Amino acid sequence: MAALPAFQTLRAESRDNHRVVRIEAQNELIATRADVWELLAEPQHLADWWPDYSTIRPDRRGLAEGARWQVVRGRTPGQLRRPGGEGMIVITKVERELRLAWHDLQQGFEAEIRLEPAPEGHTRATLTVEAPAWRIVAEGLRSTPRHALARLHALCQTAASL
Repeated sequence: MAALPAFQTLRAESRDNHRVVRIEAQNELIATRADVWELLAEPQHLADWWPDYSTIRPDRRGLAEGARWQVVRGRTPGQLRRPGGEGMIVITKVERELRLAWHDLQQGFEAEIRLEPAPEGHTRATLTVEAPAWRIVAEGLRSTPRHALARLHALCQTAASL
């Protein structure tokens, strides 16, 4: 079973008359930053650790800023999405072995994962999701960072045991 992150925080602020919520979770992964990045750098692997995506179809650019990836949603419905529905994400930031960020156009959130060195050659991963408050509720995003990092932790643990 995957270990849950040590903590998850939730912050709200107002921007342009909208309440924006930022949810952040952190976990230590049993892999080097280079190994974790290899997993993150392969577009199809996003569906392996992001709870709400079942399939990723990257454009020809692959992992590059501005790339547009088609996503197929998982089986869990949201108030504004149907199970198995399709959507699009745009890759907004790629910093090798440091940071990957994207914008989910249909679900209306920004996601970012940052990697830092941790003791014993491990990696500290911090995952942030930011969206208008009503989107967090409607799309069921409140626990997504924690669950995504738990899944990523499980993938790294499996790879370490091979």
